[in-house]
Amino acid sequence: MDSPMRIGELSARTGVSIRSLRYYEQQGLLTSTRTTGAHRLYTETAVDRVHMLRLLYDAGLSSETIAALLPCVDSPAEDVTVETLKVMRRERERIDAQIAAMLTTRSHLDALIEAAAGHLDEQRGAALATT
Repeated sequence: MDSPMRIGELSARTGVSIRSLRYYEQQGLLTSTRTTGAHRLYTETAVDRVHMLRLLYDAGLSSETIAALLPCVDSPAEDVTVETLKVMRRERERIDAQIAAMLTTRSHLDALIEAAAGHLDEQRGAALATT
């Protein structure tokens, strides 16, 4: 069995601040045990859990939404409810809309880059012609 890690090690291994880890625990998203000196101890599975939490947060999910979805992560077959399924579908639709908006923005940026590069090429050509 892997030895438990303290919060500083979990922070170092995940790149997530100690403050955020404490917040995750306060929100019921992450669990730890405590030493007799009240230090938090985490299992190896906490590393994957924190990475998953970061992905969900980075995708724009709130703590409340993540907390509603976690039972499905922990035991998917047993804890899926109609409401949880609605939340997951709603979040997926929201993310799909964000992706579509970002792809449109990228296309506009590509056009601007192409125009700016063409303009620079013209300027360089004109500068070379005058020298």
